[in-house]
Amino acid sequence: MRFQDIVGQTNTIGTLQYMVDANRLPHALLLLGPAGIGKRTLALALIQYLLCTNRSDGDSCGQCPSCLKTSKLIHPDVHFSFPVVGAGMTSDKFMPQWRQAIHENPYMDSNQWLQLIGAENKQGNINKDECQNIIRKLSLKTFEAPVKTLILWLPEYLGNEGNRLLKLIEEPPPQTHFILIAENSELILNTILSRCQLVKIPLLKDQDVVDGLSRWELGTNDKAWGIAHLANGNFNEAITIAGNKVSNDAGLLLDWLRKCYKGYGPDLVKWSESFATLGRENQKHFLLYGLHFMREFLIMLATGSSNARLQAEELSSAQNLAKVLNIDQVEQIVRLFNDCYQYVERNANPKILFLDASIQLHKTMKRWDV
Repeated sequence: MRFQDIVGQTNTIGTLQYMVDANRLPHALLLLGPAGIGKRTLALALIQYLLCTNRSDGDSCGQCPSCLKTSKLIHPDVHFSFPVVGAGMTSDKFMPQWRQAIHENPYMDSNQWLQLIGAENKQGNINKDECQNIIRKLSLKTFEAPVKTLILWLPEYLGNEGNRLLKLIEEPPPQTHFILIAENSELILNTILSRCQLVKIPLLKDQDVVDGLSRWELGTNDKAWGIAHLANGNFNEAITIAGNKVSNDAGLLLDWLRKCYKGYGPDLVKWSESFATLGRENQKHFLLYGLHFMREFLIMLATGSSNARLQAEELSSAQNLAKVLNIDQVEQIVRLFNDCYQYVERNANPKILFLDASIQLHKTMKRWDV
């Protein structure tokens, strides 16, 4: 991955180039921002630039042995750590799938990755064995490059196991760099955050998304602008929309809301039991979509504008919902979705959780006291 291959993020690229050129790359760097905006591509391009033996014009050459190995994710001094599923499983055991996934879509999100490796009803994590593996690998001498690096994608999945890495992050071996890629700093141990230099990555501009879709040959200019508007700065979402890989989350949410509004008990029980079979990662992804929908719906209610970042069917449904929901009700639903997300993460029984949520939704939509 070269800097020139990245969609947008010009200012951040300049910051990373300066860090390397001025020999000021910190031993622990945290790239923080929403999903789908290119944090992982920035990390990959940064490492390739750092290890390149023939840099020019602020970018790696892409042709030296180091660049060729780094671009294929096989450089012996570049290590990766990411969420996996299964007791005692480590990132090393999923490297073939990781390389293929990054090659096909370097902007993929955590749910896409975990479903790819068969998460189903399991939650992803970065466990004790993975932390011990990181410590072991970074204690070794470099094989080829003058430095060794670790790209740790989503340290949020470390939980308290992150304590095992504190000393290593604070006092790493000479010429060792950590690149952490995160989306939610609130889920990361403060002791890890305090040991990292933070670089916040912004959402992509619509123009950047349009240019990226053109480069990826995923649509005409007019179509690309429509996709960019819906994607809201998330290039992974733009790729999904352009490829017509329509998520079922929209239909599932609207079906749920309709059933909750009617409040027919057997239907709510049947829906909750069916939804419980989807697996926790899919349930979390659905709730995140629900929060996105409600956020755009709330903007539509507050401003009276129909220019929400929703697809045509979603926008039509939002306009119908506006007849029965007010701003206070939407805020209650948002709090409910947030609570459900946290309970799913804590392994709550999904049948009970979502049946209870369905009843609360019914009361909210009918304006009963909840």
